[in-house]
This record gives sequence, structure tokens and C-alpha cells, in this order.
Amino acid sequence: MRKFTAIWASSLVTMTGTALTGFALGVWVYLETGSTTQLALTFVLAFLPGILFSPLAGALVDRWDRRVILLVSDAVGIGTTLTLGLLYMAGHLEPWHIFTTTLIRSSLRAMQVPALNSIVVLLAPREQIGRANGLMGVANAVSQTVAPALGGALMVGVGLDGVLFIDCATFLVNVVVLFVTRIPAPQASKAGAAGKGSLRAEIGQGWRALAGKRALVALALFYAALDLSVGFVDILITPMVISFASVSALGLVLTIGGIGLVLGSVTMASWGGPRRRVHGTAGFAVPLGLFLCLGSLRPSVALVATAAFGFMFCSMIIDGTSRSIIGTEVEPDLQGRAFATFNMVTNTVLCSSYLLAGPVADRVFEPLLAEKGPLAGSVGEVLGTGPGRGMALLLGLLGLLVLATAVAGYLTPALRGLSDRAPKPAAEDSGEEPAHDLAGDASGGTDAGTDTDRESAEPAPQPVSDR
Repeated sequence: MRKFTAIWASSLVTMTGTALTGFALGVWVYLETGSTTQLALTFVLAFLPGILFSPLAGALVDRWDRRVILLVSDAVGIGTTLTLGLLYMAGHLEPWHIFTTTLIRSSLRAMQVPALNSIVVLLAPREQIGRANGLMGVANAVSQTVAPALGGALMVGVGLDGVLFIDCATFLVNVVVLFVTRIPAPQASKAGAAGKGSLRAEIGQGWRALAGKRALVALALFYAALDLSVGFVDILITPMVISFASVSALGLVLTIGGIGLVLGSVTMASWGGPRRRVHGTAGFAVPLGLFLCLGSLRPSVALVATAAFGFMFCSMIIDGTSRSIIGTEVEPDLQGRAFATFNMVTNTVLCSSYLLAGPVADRVFEPLLAEKGPLAGSVGEVLGTGPGRGMALLLGLLGLLVLATAVAGYLTPALRGLSDRAPKPAAEDSGEEPAHDLAGDASGGTDAGTDTDRESAEPAPQPVSDR
């Protein structure tokens, strides 16, 4: 685990640097332009290139050395961040510079995410995969929780250029660790060999790696259905809370939600998840939906904060377990393509929900629960009326949708059967004897029945940061 621990520690540092930069640049764009649309554009640009580039990126990850991919990505990250810092110091920084940088980093992120997801199984012993991926989730959760508070303080103390140069330093930390840490290549498998050839054929193999197994198709559909609700929550939580409370109260709600994110990751890292993996996906979707319904009942900061904590806690366990299923069900030399395809499908749904959330809330649901809206005398008696209550109704309905998704997950034989599966290790599949070193233990795919005995739910990191 020493190699993994080194990669994890450097990832924690660099993810925090990226989150700080993302926060600081978003604040600068909004303060400079006063345009919510331009601020939203930075979010869209952070998603679309990665979605479009993912199939090609996954094939390249399986072709190339994963460490080289991460080193090149960090080098480009240093260059783009340093450029923004110098432009700001010279007084020439413009929003389009930030948009261009976001496009470049989003495209690289399409390769970084599957590369990071796939190297965990190469560095951690098989029985520790769940906890190792939980630690990666901790790194992401801590960075996303710390960034707003620390980023605000740094913007006041050292300015935007100071934040950008701090981010460059965190990139350098990661580069040093990657230079001294050897990442073994995944062992070849028959499925991986069958997909080799032209780049187009290898991209198609990424789709087949998921589509060829009913359990993974069911998992992708299940996760995408949850992402539809998650996207609406991400967008609507801010205006809903501000409709009845102050900005400082919103900060409290988001902080408590961030604590839930961190504790969910820590729980996965120390516990390893439920013995049956369906309980880590569909099982935790039940409280996820209930917390979403809870937050919609009343315009109460305490109620919404409690719901945010529970929602984020459950989200980390679902996300980790779902991505780890791919890590154990797909051959190691196909995982770059498999993760990239999974990310593309689920992120497409997430990005679509971002685009839909505002218009659906403003034009459909808010008028329903206006003071004299069509539902003011019925649903309004329970949820209340006025600004923000239509959004609450929408989130409550999405909570019910999540509960229905959880039931559908339990009723899907492919998802229920995941805990009973025993996929062959990659070495066995390729006709070779399995290796007994650290890399060999990790790369050979995990036996689902054995993992049950070891209490491993194999949670994986939530790939949110630019690294």
C-alpha cells in the first residue's frame, strides 16, 4: 500500500489546489462580468469537452502508460495555471482566457479520471481495494469541502494570482511523486487482446466492455437515473435556501453538506462498505431519496442542512460502490475505456440536468406554488407558498423518483446478482499464472464471493476534480 499511499497523498494536495483555483476563477468571472450566464458557462465548458472526448480518451489510457498520462496532464496544468497568473499580474486577464483554459483542462480530465480510477486496482492489494478507493474519495471530498472557505480567505489575503501560484505548487508536488512511483502495467487479458487494433476498434471495445455485461448496463442506467436528481440538487439548493434565509445560512448548509461528503468517504475508507454490493448502490439510494424529500418539507435551515448532510453522505457510498463494481467486473487492460464510457454516459445525464434545472424550476414549478398559484391551496398547505417553494416541490418529487429507482435496482436481477459473481482474475483469463506481488494481486479482477467474505464493497473515487 506504500505506493498507493504516496499517490493518494499527492492527489489530496493537487485536488485541493484545483478546487481552490476553480472557486477563485468562478468568483473572479462573476465579479468582473456581473453575469450569471458567464459563470454558468464555466460549468458547461468544464463538462462538455470531457463528455465528447471520453471514448477516445479511454482508449488512449489503455494504450499508453498511465503515469505518463498523469505527468503530461500535470505539466499542461502547470502551464495553463501559470499563464493565467501572469496575465492577471499584467492586468490582461479576460474571461475568455479562463474559458479557454477550462476547455483544455476538461479535455485532459477526460483522460485523468479513468487513469486514476484504473491505477487504484494496480497499486492496492485486492482485499484493500474498497478502503483504497474510499481514501481517494476522501481526497476529493476534503478538497471540495475546504475550497470555498479557504479560497475565500486566500482571495482576500494573497489575491487571485497567489491562489494560482499555490495551485502550480500543488501540481509540482504531484509531478515529483509520480516521477518516483512506479505504476505497473495491467496484465493482458483475452478480452483486451481481442479489442486491440485500430483506435476506432479500441473505442468500440470500451462500449462492449460495459454493454457486454447486463449487470454493468443496469448499473450505468441506475447511476444515470440518480445523476438526473443530483444535477437538479446541485443547481437548485442555492436559490432555494436564499429564498428564505441569508447567504451565510446557505454557507452553513453547504458546509454541513460538505462534512457529510467527507464523512461518507471516510466511512468507506475505514469500513469497506456493505458485504452485498447491491446494498451499497440501491440500498443507500433509499435514504438518499428520503433525505431529498425531507429537505423539501419546510423552509428551515436546520431541516435542509440535515438533508444535505445525509444526501452527500449516501452519495459518496453509492458513487464509490458503483465505480468499484466496474473496477472488479472489467479486465484491468480494458478499464480505461470502461471508466471513460461510464463517465461519459453518466456525466451526459448530469450535464443535461444542469441545463434543465433552471428553466423547469422557474417556468413550471415556481408558478405552481406562488402565493396564488394553482397548487397553493393543496400542496401549498404542506410545503408552503412563495419564492423557493416550487423548487422544493420539484426536489421532493425527485426524491420520490430516487426511491422508485432504488426499488427498480433491487428488482433488477443483474444488480442483485453482483454479490454472487466470481469473475476470473485477468491472469487466469489470459492463460497465465496470477502474480503474487502487489500489482499482481490488484490487477487480476476481484472475486465477488471472496470480496464478500472480506467485507469489501470496493468503493471508488468520485472523479470531480480537474485532476
